Amino acid sequence: MTRVRVTAFRVCFLAMTVVVAVLAMPLLLGPARWSVGVQRVWGRGVLLLLRALVGVTHEFRGRDRLPDGPCLIAAKHQSAWDTIVFLVELPAPVFIFKKELLRIPIYGWFCLRSGMIPIDRNGGGRALRRMINRVRSRLAAHRPVIIFPEGTRVKPGEHRGYQPGVAGLYRQLDVPVVPVALNSGLVWPKAGLCRTDFRIVAEYLDPIPPGLPRKEFMARLEQAIETATGRLLEEGRRQLARS
Repeated sequence: MTRVRVTAFRVCFLAMTVVVAVLAMPLLLGPARWSVGVQRVWGRGVLLLLRALVGVTHEFRGRDRLPDGPCLIAAKHQSAWDTIVFLVELPAPVFIFKKELLRIPIYGWFCLRSGMIPIDRNGGGRALRRMINRVRSRLAAHRPVIIFPEGTRVKPGEHRGYQPGVAGLYRQLDVPVVPVALNSGLVWPKAGLCRTDFRIVAEYLDPIPPGLPRKEFMARLEQAIETATGRLLEEGRRQLARS
């Protein structure tokens, strides 16, 4: 039964994505907020399919820790879910993402039109400066900016080195950084959705104030995310053991 439900989700997910993309293409000619709206509608649709077809829900903890003003959100990245849920969770969020994703037809167009920020990971200092300027402009427009410090998806329990880009943004932008821990990889790893009847938990952690030395900032960020993620993974594994 699990396989049937997962297959049904995958088919409906693909069908909905194609329909939304085709119907919404004319909106690419309009203002950026139209493309932001399309992404939000699509994200809501995916979360609805997860809940209705495979019983996967989610819980966000620590919303009261989000600052009232501009901030950078640094999240663990285990799953495609991580890039979907923030489209609904936050107002007009901006992702920093690898530029290779722009090659995906329609998806890449909507990313650019909605103000997402592509980064050339091999571009050196020039690419970093360009990214910083773009992030600064998005924050000035009161849009939260999300970065995945490890630069790629990782398996649950896996830990890769945090990339220097997040430290560069922290130093130049002078805004708090909100770490985010999660356990989404237990149900939707890189290979695709594999579980049913699960509650994904994501948690906003205490903001890191601006002005810390680079090494101290990176150490605090990494420790906060990895420690809390480990705790959420244990919680998720206990949930799976009961099911």
